[in-house]
Amino acid sequence: MIKKTATARLIHFLVGLFIACLALAVILALAVPIGFYGMAMYLSPTLPSTQEIKTANLEMPLQIYSRDDKLIGQYGNRLSLPVTFQEIPEDLTHAFLAAEDSSFFQHSGISIKGLGRAVTEVVTDDEGQTGGSTITMQVAKNYFLSPERTLNRKLTELFVARKMEDELSKNEILTLYVNKIYLGEGAYGIKAAAKKYYSKSLDNLTIAEMAMLAGLPKAPSKYNPVANPTRALTRRNWIIGRMHELGYISKAQRDEAINAPVGIKLYQEKLDVNMPYLAEMTRGALVERYGEQVMHSGWRVRLTVDSKAQTEAEAAVLTGLIAYEHRHGWRGAEANDEPLENFSRYSNMSPAKVTKVNYRSFEATMPSGENVTVNWSGMSWARKYISADRVGYLPDNASQIVKKNDIVRVIPTANGNWQLGQIPKVQGSLVSLNPETGAVNALVGGFDFNHSKFNRALQGWRQPGSTIKPLVYTAALEKGYRPDSIVSDRPIQVGDWKPKNSDSRFLGDITLRRGLYLSRNLVSIRLLQSIGISDVRNLLDEFGLDKEKLPTTLSLALGAGQATPLQMATAYSTFANGGHRIQPYFIEHIYNYNNELLFQANPRRACALCFNEQLDTLNKKLIEEHDQETASDSNIDKTQGSSSNSDEAKKPEVMDTSIYDASPQSDRLKAPAVQYTIAKQAPRILKPRVAFEMADILRDVVQRGTAVRAKALGRDDIGGKTGTTNDAKDAWFAGFHPTNATVVWMGFDQPSTMGRREYGGVAALPVWMDFMKAQLKDTPHQWVSINNRSKSQKQKQRIIEMTDDGIVTDEDSEDSAVEKPVKTQAQQRRVPVDTSADETNTSSSARSTNRDNDSVPQNPLSVTPLDEMPPMPE
Repeated sequence: MIKKTATARLIHFLVGLFIACLALAVILALAVPIGFYGMAMYLSPTLPSTQEIKTANLEMPLQIYSRDDKLIGQYGNRLSLPVTFQEIPEDLTHAFLAAEDSSFFQHSGISIKGLGRAVTEVVTDDEGQTGGSTITMQVAKNYFLSPERTLNRKLTELFVARKMEDELSKNEILTLYVNKIYLGEGAYGIKAAAKKYYSKSLDNLTIAEMAMLAGLPKAPSKYNPVANPTRALTRRNWIIGRMHELGYISKAQRDEAINAPVGIKLYQEKLDVNMPYLAEMTRGALVERYGEQVMHSGWRVRLTVDSKAQTEAEAAVLTGLIAYEHRHGWRGAEANDEPLENFSRYSNMSPAKVTKVNYRSFEATMPSGENVTVNWSGMSWARKYISADRVGYLPDNASQIVKKNDIVRVIPTANGNWQLGQIPKVQGSLVSLNPETGAVNALVGGFDFNHSKFNRALQGWRQPGSTIKPLVYTAALEKGYRPDSIVSDRPIQVGDWKPKNSDSRFLGDITLRRGLYLSRNLVSIRLLQSIGISDVRNLLDEFGLDKEKLPTTLSLALGAGQATPLQMATAYSTFANGGHRIQPYFIEHIYNYNNELLFQANPRRACALCFNEQLDTLNKKLIEEHDQETASDSNIDKTQGSSSNSDEAKKPEVMDTSIYDASPQSDRLKAPAVQYTIAKQAPRILKPRVAFEMADILRDVVQRGTAVRAKALGRDDIGGKTGTTNDAKDAWFAGFHPTNATVVWMGFDQPSTMGRREYGGVAALPVWMDFMKAQLKDTPHQWVSINNRSKSQKQKQRIIEMTDDGIVTDEDSEDSAVEKPVKTQAQQRRVPVDTSADETNTSSSARSTNRDNDSVPQNPLSVTPLDEMPPMPE
């Protein structure tokens, strides 16, 4: 009886316990989803909208091209090329499912099985765990959340994943995943990764290559086939095995894929020509206007600069700097008995360690291990430097110049020999403009960009010296002076200041023409006194100089203000084009990654009428030339393809573009035919007669004045002006031809004397001559026209006075003697608009496009073609 009672009690207890457990299970079963959805409702207002991510952004490096389509610069290392679901190969989808989420099309966004692993990952911070994230959860994390490994972030990821499953289809989620996932080497998404690792499109990937890419999301650096090929191969083969297990591929396909090599064909772009000053100038201007994201925009930017002209400009500046170093002597070796790898190559100057010193030669080893010999003809220039004005005696033997283990610089010569060199301490810059449009033909910012990134052509504010005199004389011509007007070159004293000419001589009464081509200081001062400092400063401002950096004293006549080489080139362009103020620019076109035109420069021209009359003919010619070039390129490709199997041993390896169809070459600019639009007229700031007369006087500077050395070019259609500041701290030559205005400057970054004989005609003029000799080759003779080709009128300046009662203009007052105020900085930089010239184009206004809007769009990477790009960076 007692035994039955105990048994009954036990059964009763067990039944009660079962019922209690069942009730608890029911409660938990109800509580978990209620709690889950309750938390979801609580977080729902703060969750991001899935509509924001339906379109992935393209990201490719910013490429910069010369006018002749040579790649000269590239910025940005992010690659992202979005694809649609239909563009994803089925085998690639299977590879990612096998590697990351084989039940993706069955679950509702959350893998219950993997949540335990996720909790373990958070608690243990175990980097080796997979985390249990589904593809949907990875999309939620990649698009919306930070990569931090916390429980709170993981819970939010769950809710976002569920929301995505409710609002997006599985195909949409998978597409977002393969477009966003980071796969190493700067590649985001499968198309970018296929390009980066294999230089292929998705359609050309093999199963083995697809599996390799699918193995990267887990740990892009750990399984990177470039850095860790063995580990990457192991994971690739595991994924191939999983694809076979899941029935995605056959056994034969599995075996073929596993036996395939890693087969990397890394996407590596190489510059055609390295022009860092131009490239950085472009990058800086675009970033200033559009923000840092422009470096990942995939834009292809074409400049106005021809690569051949730029190379010739750089060579001319380098030759001039080396010539200066030779004139002023050898400063000695850079170091002795130090590791050669500590020294970088600059320009054409390679570091080398002296290994043997002979009587009149020495031997040296270069960083590559190559041994070179410098003979006496390449080192006999090396007299000892004493000061800017003194050098030692000519050396007799090599031991007076170098010793064993010296670190020196060697320069290759045109005849295959080597020359001793040294890194210049003096610097130089060159700016060349098209006087008709303001397009930059060439620009050199210094000796070497890697040695000094300071761009002296744009940022080098220096005293212009006598190169400013033609601008002052022009003001006199505008006031009624003539080239044959008589001006005194006798001594003058202004207060305690007793200026003198550079030769300390006085020529008495001479013509204005002679005063300029002989660069007489006292004539310049008297002219400035006569016409007034204020009026001259205003005209110099119109020429393109910064009025705030010009003195208000008579020293202005001698170039005591400050200007950059770019500003001086802008000013001298006015003489070359017949009196018009052009605006310098250097960006000609901007195309997107698909070679669609986003921007085309439409500069104001010195003769818009001349250009517009020939516009239709020009556009037809450009289309014909483009079609011919396209056909020629196609024929070259066919020829290369048909001969690729012959003489293989004699030819370098050529990538088969039918397979490797996403190589760097496939991303090069392939622009459509250029088509110009109606041009507007640049403002006229000088009367045609005045521009012609000043150009003619500056031609005399070359024919009989301070730049007579330039007669060696054998041309009588060039003009210019030398310039030298006090103590020869700056040497200039500003010269022009009707097709080209070029300015050269030389000096030290920290102003100091270059030597008492380093005049503009000695230091700067030879650089200008070397450059212009190449630019004017085969250019027919022509000169500045005295006729008003553009039919434009010199604009009348409005007189503005700022008073306590507001702004008063000459339209509000009959008093024409109101003094012109000093313009603000913003006003100074703005090019005056010639309203009269617009009348020429009104009849053709219907042909204008939407390139008249120079405002910054709200989305800075979605621009429409504009008339004007950002101004030159300063």
